[in-house]
Parts: sequence; C-alpha cells; structure tokens
Amino acid sequence: MNKAEFITAAGFAISLLFCVTQTEACPRSCSCKALGERKGLQIDCSSRKLKEVPALPVNTKRLYLQNNSLTTVPPGALDSLLSVEEVKLFDNPWNCDCHILYLKLWLEDVSEAALANIRCATPAPVRMKPLKQLTGNELGTCKRSLPIKCLEFFWKDLILIAIAIVTFILVAWALKFSKKVVYQINLRRYTTRGLLLWRHASKNHKLH
Repeated sequence: MNKAEFITAAGFAISLLFCVTQTEACPRSCSCKALGERKGLQIDCSSRKLKEVPALPVNTKRLYLQNNSLTTVPPGALDSLLSVEEVKLFDNPWNCDCHILYLKLWLEDVSEAALANIRCATPAPVRMKPLKQLTGNELGTCKRSLPIKCLEFFWKDLILIAIAIVTFILVAWALKFSKKVVYQINLRRYTTRGLLLWRHASKNHKLH
C-alpha cells in the first residue's frame, strides 16, 4: 500500500465512522418533526398498531408511543436516547413480567410521569395495576438470561469498535511507514554525502 492508497483508506474509515454516528432516519411507521436547530426531534409513533419499538433517532427529544400494541421493550432498545425529555407510553397492552423491568428502570431515570401512566394488561394477577407500583416479587423471575437478547442492540457499538480498531491500525501503519520513509531519505543523504566526500578525498590524494 503506497501513501496515496493509505490516505484514501484512512479517509474512508473516518468517513464511515462519522456516518455511523450520525442520527438515524425517521422510522417509516412514525412521523417526525424537527424541534428547531439543534433541539432534536419529536417522534410520533402513536396509534400505529405497533407491536415493537422501532429503531429511533439518537436525537429524539419527544417520543410518543401511546395507543399501540406494545407488550414489552427489549433490553437496550432505548439506551441511545440520551436527550429524550418527554415520553408517552400509555394505552398499550403491557405484559408486566420480569421482561418489563428494563422499561420500568429506564422510565424511572427518564420520566416518572410516563411511568405513572403505564398500567399492566397481563398477567391476570397484576391486570390494571400501575407498573410503577409493582415490586420485584410481582414481576417474577425470568428463567432465561436477558443479556443474550441485549446483544442484538449493540451492533452499532460493535461496528464503531471495529472501525476504531481499523483506524488505529491504519494510523499505526502510517506512522511506521513515515518513519521508514524518513529513515530511507536520511540514509540516501548520508550515503550520497559520504560518496561525495570519498570522491573528493580520492581526488585530493591523486593531486598530491
């Protein structure tokens, strides 16, 4: 790989890293509205008969998911929403077993008001009870380990890590390559200078 090819490859890696970190497009099943310059988006996915939470833009400020057919939210599905300010999740048939714990904990950090408006549809012992009031005993214990499902939500992180590793390798290679080039240039200079000095010395020796 020559210097031009390296620059091209490094530029592509950096561009890809930049693109991956950009805001996602508006979900096709929802309507999106800009809230002003650098203020984020309002994502309205209400009354769409959704059975699962769609992939959401990272700059979501207002999220409306009420009046759908949501029963649970997979672990990690909302972790990228770091700047969300308003959430509506009521009027969904929430299944309040141990799998709903992720949503409960997320709403405790993000929106107590939204959590207070969520009522369970199933199972029967907790039907119509507010999710906020349920304890760990009422939510039950999952037989399967939840983190296995979480892996599918970390694909972006894995891509970022892979790109970062590739970029690091390319930069390290560039530094090594540049040192080698500098060494070769200096070696040629010293060789040329030594040859000139030797010729000059030989010429003077013949004259004497």
